Amino acid sequence: MAAHTPRTTGTPEGSERAPGLRERKKQQTRYALIQAAHVLFLRQGFAHTTVDEIASAVDVSQRTFFRYFANKDEVALAVMAVAEDYFIECLRLRPAEEAPLQALRASIVKAWRDLGSEEASGPGSIHSALELMRMIEETPPLLAAHLRRVTEQERLVIQVLAEREGLDPAEDLRPAVLAAVFGSLLRSAHLSWSAEHEPAGPEGMVAVIERYFDQLGPALAGHWRGPA
Repeated sequence: MAAHTPRTTGTPEGSERAPGLRERKKQQTRYALIQAAHVLFLRQGFAHTTVDEIASAVDVSQRTFFRYFANKDEVALAVMAVAEDYFIECLRLRPAEEAPLQALRASIVKAWRDLGSEEASGPGSIHSALELMRMIEETPPLLAAHLRRVTEQERLVIQVLAEREGLDPAEDLRPAVLAAVFGSLLRSAHLSWSAEHEPAGPEGMVAVIERYFDQLGPALAGHWRGPA
């Protein structure tokens, strides 16, 4: 399989300059391994795919595979990691005047739409992430690894929110509380999309996420019971 560098509509404004030739080749090999693994996992299942098969699909050695990834879990979740990292970068670049919750909502919607555009393809695309979501829920080892990754991302969200607001997260608990709520909201939206066969594609997921955000205020501060 030829090395494939995904087009993900670029990176947000303010990103670093383009890497050199050697770095680009390493990136191409990494993306090719991610793409090959993703195709094999979907075709024959996570448990029935070996590291040797993934490496062979890209015409590299097993040793080369392990230069990029520690195990199968890591290469499988790399599809999600690309999208998650892009979201964090979007959050860092949101206007300072936006309230924290508004910045989170705008960032996740932008990430889904940018990486779900017609120009986006390859491991970093939302189309690949959507395919992976259902496999994660059906594969206990992958689900456990994914939840560990979610915990790591939550720490990043706390850090970015605290930096935006000029707070010390060790003293002010609001960034941690909001990051936890945001992570739970996204997981609930993802599960709803997967279980209820919501409209396919990135816009279908965006619609579900927006619907959950719309209920966040009433859920936290509203009176749930109607009049007697």
